[in-house]
Amino acid sequence: MIKELTVPTKSKTELVIVDSEVQAVVRESGIQEGLCILWVPHTTAGVTINENADPDVVRDILFEVNKVIPFQDNYHHMEGNSAAHIKSSLFGPSLTLLVTGGRLVLGTWQSVYFCEFDGPRRRRLFVKITEG
Repeated sequence: MIKELTVPTKSKTELVIVDSEVQAVVRESGIQEGLCILWVPHTTAGVTINENADPDVVRDILFEVNKVIPFQDNYHHMEGNSAAHIKSSLFGPSLTLLVTGGRLVLGTWQSVYFCEFDGPRRRRLFVKITEG
C-alpha cells in the first residue's frame, strides 16, 4: 500500500512534524509488524527524525543549516535555490521506520519531520507500509 500525503509549508525553511499523518497511514494499513518507508519526491525538501519536546531544537537546526548553507553564496544554478538543493541532499529524501503493534517505533522524544528548504509550498510525502 502506498499513500500520498500533502504537506503544506508556510516558510522558506521549516521542519513540519508529520507523525500523526504517517501513523494514520500505518493504522489504515492494518499491518501490525513491518516497515514504514517515507519518500519525498522533491529536490528541495527532505525528511528526518529529531527531538519533538523542545521547539528550540528545530530552531537551532534551521539556524545552523541556514548559516552553513546560506541562501545567497554566489551559486550558479539559474533558479536561485541552490541552497535548498544542497540542504535536501544532506537531509535526504527517505526514511525507513519500524512498525510494531500497529504503531511507528519512535523514541520518547522523537518525531518525524518533513523538511522544507524552498517554501512555502504544497508538498507531497509518500508512505509505503510493508509487512514482515
